[in-house]
Amino acid sequence: MPTVKAYAAQTKASPIAPFEIRRREVGPHDVLIDIAYCGICHSDIHQVRDEWGGSTFPMVPGHEIVGRVSRVGREVSRLRTGDLAGVGCFVDSCRTCPACRRGLEQFCEKGTAFTYNSTEMDRKTPTYGGYSTQIVVDEAYTLSIPRGLDLAGAAPLLCAGITTYSPLKRFKVKKGDRVGVVGLGGLGHMAVKIAAAMGAEVTMLSTSRGKEADARRLGAHAFVLTSEPGALRKLSGSFDAIVDSVSAPHSIDPYLRALRVEGAMAVVGLPPEAIPIELGGLVQGNKTLAGSMIGGIAETQEMLDYCARHGLVSDVEVVPASKINEAYERTVRNDVRYRFVIDASTL
Repeated sequence: MPTVKAYAAQTKASPIAPFEIRRREVGPHDVLIDIAYCGICHSDIHQVRDEWGGSTFPMVPGHEIVGRVSRVGREVSRLRTGDLAGVGCFVDSCRTCPACRRGLEQFCEKGTAFTYNSTEMDRKTPTYGGYSTQIVVDEAYTLSIPRGLDLAGAAPLLCAGITTYSPLKRFKVKKGDRVGVVGLGGLGHMAVKIAAAMGAEVTMLSTSRGKEADARRLGAHAFVLTSEPGALRKLSGSFDAIVDSVSAPHSIDPYLRALRVEGAMAVVGLPPEAIPIELGGLVQGNKTLAGSMIGGIAETQEMLDYCARHGLVSDVEVVPASKINEAYERTVRNDVRYRFVIDASTL
C-alpha cells in the first residue's frame, strides 16, 4: 500500500498538520489521481472540530478534489492516464438500493462511503480526503473534468456547484424565471452564477450592502438589503424559486411569503439549530419548501459539463498547505470571496 503525503487533524482541538496516509493499491476498476487542487468547504471545518458530532481521527478532510489520472486498473474503460478527473463528496455506495439505482447515491440506504470521516463499504477501512497528494477511487465514482475549466476554480464545483445546480434543475428554472438567492458565500455565489446562466432574473438577498457590487458582477440583476425594515415585505409574491444558502440561524418565513403561487424554495445551508416555520406562508399559495444535499454521480457530471459549456467556475483564493489553518479561521469570519482552494503541490 503506497504512502501518501497529506494534512490531517489528530483531534478536534488540534490544528491541521502534515501527516502520512496509506492508499490502497489500484484495483481492476480503480483510478489513481494525482491531486492538483482541493477546495476547503465549511463542512470540513465542522467535521474537523467535531461540531456535528461523530468525527473520527486522524482526519484528512477534503471533498472538492481535482487532478490528473496517473494510473488506471485493467477493467477501467472511461478514463485514461492523463485525463483530468475529480472526486466529490462520496467515493462509493451499495449500488443496488432504490436510491442508488435512481442515481441518488448520496442517500444510499446501506450507508454512503463519504470521501472522508467515513469508511469504505466494508465498514472497516477509513476514508481519507483530498488534503493529500493522491487518491484512489473506483472509476464509477470518479468525475471527468471537462477541458477548458480552470482547475482551481473547478474544485469547489464538486460540492458548492452541485449543491446549487441540483435544486435549480429540480425546480426547472428557465429563461425569464425570477430567482432569489439568500446569502452570498461559497454556495450563494455559485447559485447566482448558475441561475443567471439558466436565463433567470436573479435577485441577491443579503444582509450586507458590501456584497452588492460582487452580486451584480457574478450575474445578479437586482440586490435587496434584507436588513432594511420592510424590505422583504415589498417582495411578496415576487419569485418563482429561492435558494437559501445561509447556515446561520434565521427566519425563512419572509422568504416563503416572497414566493409566487406554486413557487419553490430550497434550503441548502444547514443552521445549527431548529428553525420555526409559519405554515400559513407555505400552505397559502401551494408553495414548496425543499431541502437539497449535493447530487448523485450522473447529476454531478451533468453539472460539470453544464459549467464547462457556460464557462462557470467558483471564485477562489488558492492557498498553500501551510495556510490551511489560517484559511479555516478566515472562512469562519466570512473573510473569503468565495472559496479557499489548496494547492496540492505544496503538500
